[in-house]
Amino acid sequence: AVLFVPPKAPQDLYESYYNTNKANLKLYVRRVFISEEFDELLPKYLSFLKGLVDSDTLPLNVSREMLQAHSSLKTIKKKLIRKALDMIRKIAEEDPDESSGKDEKEVETSGDDDEKKGQYTKFWNEFGKSIKLGIIEDATNRNRLAKLLRFESTKSDGKLTSLDQYISRMKSGQKDIFYITGTSKEQLEKSPFLERLKKKNYEVIFFTDPVDEYLMQYLMDYEGKQFQNVSKEGLKIGKEKNKELKESFKELTKWWKNALASDNVDEVKISNRLDNTPCVVVTSKYGWSANMERIMQSQTLSDSSKQAYMRGKRILEINPRHPIIKELRERVAKDSEDEGVKQTAQLIYQTALMESGFNLPDPKDFASRIYSSVKSSLNISPDATIEDDDDVEETETDSETKDSAGKDEL
Repeated sequence: AVLFVPPKAPQDLYESYYNTNKANLKLYVRRVFISEEFDELLPKYLSFLKGLVDSDTLPLNVSREMLQAHSSLKTIKKKLIRKALDMIRKIAEEDPDESSGKDEKEVETSGDDDEKKGQYTKFWNEFGKSIKLGIIEDATNRNRLAKLLRFESTKSDGKLTSLDQYISRMKSGQKDIFYITGTSKEQLEKSPFLERLKKKNYEVIFFTDPVDEYLMQYLMDYEGKQFQNVSKEGLKIGKEKNKELKESFKELTKWWKNALASDNVDEVKISNRLDNTPCVVVTSKYGWSANMERIMQSQTLSDSSKQAYMRGKRILEINPRHPIIKELRERVAKDSEDEGVKQTAQLIYQTALMESGFNLPDPKDFASRIYSSVKSSLNISPDATIEDDDDVEETETDSETKDSAGKDEL
């Protein structure tokens, strides 16, 4: 078999991904051309490859249907997949830019071939999504495909890095591979979920492609390390020292949970991931992230009942060192029935919901609370009314109504 990677991906590669007859392989049997539309030789995620296959074991004078059922076909397909993945791995190994995780001796022996510099980055930019789809679809080769994954992270300096390179940079005692999903790297870099992780010098992977949400449902671990979405519950950063804080904020967390009963908040608790932000909203470990929720809501044919189930519980995590949270605790201790405190707590939650990447269920309610807060800061009475506009012109409908009323009186 002869296989090669084209320099550019077809424009409709992923738009028609599940269409049949997409293979770019020509099938020969004993050097006799059989077909160029034989798509059973490679899985769909490798359909971008071009080449030819010449077999001595397949029969010549048989129909396409008989060829598909031939026992040799599975063996040929298995060998082709292995050959294709080895070829892609070799592209990465020969790329000098991929040597950043190697020691000096390995870099010296790999040479300084300018033609091969950046070749894997080019491949990834064109066909990276196919590798991700392969991880989703091909359980047998999942680990081999995972080695080909590339992404940016908080420590990659704008360059692509691999899971092996990530693991080589892990801190002593770190058990999980941290990652976060979102719409862009720029947006994720400002995420409150990264505050404590950055401060403690942990590396976090950025996943910004919509397919990454599906990818991470299948890629549960790598080289004995579990993946941890830092926007979900269960994040562990070193040893926890929150026992005293939990006790001192017990009254506030209990009161706040009751105040948010109508907002589907399952728990309010002390956070171990915040530094400068007062609070964030996290999701359950097996529920949808805020990013996945946004993706599913944009699907035209999505099932709303399934969305409600997969959305899972929401947890409000508060920063006990933040002055806003401290002041709120004092206000609740003084008067837990104060309507102004309840409004403030609701506004803080809605702001955290939005900053955590969720869509607000009731933007009008949020806007009303913001305007009330602005009124208070400007010393405007809550009962202040809007002046009538005396210059509003009378509409035709109003005139007709008045004329009709006049006729009725007559």
